[in-house]
Amino acid sequence: MDEARPADREKARQTVLVADDTPENIELLSDVLRNDYRVKVATSGEKALGIVASDNPPDLILLDIMMPGLTGYEVCRRIKADPDRKAIPIIFVTAMSSVADERLGFELGAVDYITKPISPPVVAARVRTHLALYDQQRELELRVRERTAELFASRQQIIRRLGRAAEFKDNETGNHVIRMSYYARLIAQASGIGPEATELLFRTASMHDIGKIGVPDAVLLKPGSLTAAEWAIMRQHPVIGGEIIGHHDDALLEAARIIALTHHEHFDGGGYPNGLEGDRIPLFGRIVAIADVFDALMTKRPYKPALPMDETLTIMRKGSGSHFDPVLLEAFNAVLPEIMRIHEAYADNHGPMTDVEVDVALPETMARN
Repeated sequence: MDEARPADREKARQTVLVADDTPENIELLSDVLRNDYRVKVATSGEKALGIVASDNPPDLILLDIMMPGLTGYEVCRRIKADPDRKAIPIIFVTAMSSVADERLGFELGAVDYITKPISPPVVAARVRTHLALYDQQRELELRVRERTAELFASRQQIIRRLGRAAEFKDNETGNHVIRMSYYARLIAQASGIGPEATELLFRTASMHDIGKIGVPDAVLLKPGSLTAAEWAIMRQHPVIGGEIIGHHDDALLEAARIIALTHHEHFDGGGYPNGLEGDRIPLFGRIVAIADVFDALMTKRPYKPALPMDETLTIMRKGSGSHFDPVLLEAFNAVLPEIMRIHEAYADNHGPMTDVEVDVALPETMARN
């Protein structure tokens, strides 16, 4: 096997920042470290913070305390207050050797304390030990993040599949839940909702009709009009959905429960199951109401044909302020071209589809839903 090129070896070496205002100390510490590490130098606290905040932060910092301007204590305090840099190990290297000085250094977050005059073997050993611990910590954190991402992805797949399972009962492909999830995300983005909330909505909107699992097929798939008794059964599916999901501290599952329970509430209070009105209807429920009804109107179901676009939009406009939040309906109208691209990309005539497959290709009477 070819030996690594010098440039590659240099890139792979860990970086130690030496922050000290005395040239002799910098030279001494650099001599100890340069054969094994890349060494960066800062002669003031301000310069040290600049290096730490750069795109290539050090792996460890040797920090003097008594420097002009910002002291080492203040530099340490600021680094530990930065979520992106606080894990970098800091070793104080100083002539301040009292117990009180050492206590303060450790309280501020330093991992070690070396007193001057330094012993080169001690410095080398301490640096080597703390870099090894830092590497182990980063590897552990990486594994935790990877495992957390795997668990989130698995949980999300379960949520998406359960949503599609319910939809298959009255939609042959189950693509409705994919389409309306994307519609909901577009509406949320257009209405100015933050990215985290928008992503949460997108990941949970597919569970809106999970309660249909509890509705008898004779009612759900009936081709004609429902009787009053049958409508009473149909209108229980939001409650059933909320009970299936249950109450959770987990944000993902709680959002899914809220959507399942409230997506048939009307802005004027005339919806079901609880007759909520206006802002009393959770935001996610109001958004999903628009996405769900639009797609239901545009889609063929056992009990109705697909409506043409102009007729669908007329019904949607008439529902502003009664069925739908008028502000959110304006957001819907603003992204209508993107919504129609989603509608075509995930059309039922393509057969059952997954959002992953279609994502690659994407350019960027009220229904009984």
